[in-house]
Amino acid sequence: MSGLKERLDQGAKQETAPSMLGPGAFQLSPADRAYQELKMRIHQKVIERMDLTVMETLPLDELKPQLQTLVERLIVEENIPINEDERMRLVQDIQHELLGLGPIEPLFADPTISDILVNTYRQVYVERNGKLELTPITFRDNAHVLKIIDKIVSSTGRRIDESSPMVDARLPDGSRVNAAIPPVALDGPILSIRRFSVVPYTMKDLVNFKTLTPSMSDLLEGIVKGRLSMLISGGTGTGKTTLLNVLSGFIPATERIITIEDAAELQLQQPHVVRLETRPPNIEGKGEIPPRALVRNALRMRPDRIIVGEVRGGEVLDMLQAMNTGHEGSLSTVHANSPRDSITRLENMMGMAGLALPPKVVRQQIGSALHAIIQVERLSDGKRKITSIQEITGMEGDVISMQEIFAFEQTGLAEDGTVKGRFRATGIRPHFLDRLHVRGIAVQDEWFDPSITYEI
Repeated sequence: MSGLKERLDQGAKQETAPSMLGPGAFQLSPADRAYQELKMRIHQKVIERMDLTVMETLPLDELKPQLQTLVERLIVEENIPINEDERMRLVQDIQHELLGLGPIEPLFADPTISDILVNTYRQVYVERNGKLELTPITFRDNAHVLKIIDKIVSSTGRRIDESSPMVDARLPDGSRVNAAIPPVALDGPILSIRRFSVVPYTMKDLVNFKTLTPSMSDLLEGIVKGRLSMLISGGTGTGKTTLLNVLSGFIPATERIITIEDAAELQLQQPHVVRLETRPPNIEGKGEIPPRALVRNALRMRPDRIIVGEVRGGEVLDMLQAMNTGHEGSLSTVHANSPRDSITRLENMMGMAGLALPPKVVRQQIGSALHAIIQVERLSDGKRKITSIQEITGMEGDVISMQEIFAFEQTGLAEDGTVKGRFRATGIRPHFLDRLHVRGIAVQDEWFDPSITYEI
């Protein structure tokens, strides 16, 4: 990695080269550049003075005041002319460098931020309330960004270098991290962090956010408790994993749940949860553990339900077979633009399993394994909505038959850009209501009354 760091350092110093990031990037003023140089110098002296081995063993509440004392002592020793506010800023920045994620560490204190997007050292965007905002935060140079990426990745036992320039990881709080560095990232290191709320959302929260209606909420609760298998479909950032997390809260505490994820994100509250996580290949290209191997292994672990964070490949075959062989009520997510598209994606992924199955057999497998598909979307105002709940009713010839139970219809835009629309039932009573009734789950007729609409 040292060769890459040297190249990034050289690239950061070549300020005469044109920026590919455009005029939106913040440029360091002479005062800011002088501050960055001061911070780097003090940071290096702190590392030289402190025993890093001892630092790793000290609790955070003891380490922070020690760092503050040392930084203040260095300021006095070097006779640095700064005021009280600048001194506190320098102390905090050094603490963030050594104990946190550098310049972006303060962003984690803002609960309204859902995404942190670092576009090389020049730009840091955040998503707040569904909208992207450019922040005044910058890094010293690309090597500084790379250092933070390496800090995140190494703590999870993964690696990133020129031979493996992309990585998925997670932070201790469960936030999802993706990083890409040269040669695949042309302008410099890119870091994307999808934050997770400290307190997981509940279905009541989603109803209050008007993501869905109380009737839709009650039906989804019945589907989960009635052990019907469900697929959540949607695009990137639409809230699929959040919804999966909320729905999993309806699984009874008496059941054994096994979760399978690329990077562990689910925050299940049940007492009997076993979490499995995929593993990428090591530096020799060996040791990879793909999702399909974990799904197969999970079947030997006596699960009541299997939750696959997201299906992306051949593991969909093993997951569907599990749903068809006694593991009903399993849940998963998939990237797709509509419920019908999600079925097509499942068919394509079945082909990745390496079995040359006839299309009709593939569709029969999907149609018998899944009972419902929930489509989630992020609208133009940044708000997430469940736009469709559809039931899979079986096969009609060679086609999987589906019927829509609930839908969201956009009717316009308010002056402030807020989406206006309404939730409505289609009037169709799903076939699986008999299964819910047999399992003692109450269903209200008014849930499916098409004359009742919920305006937003």
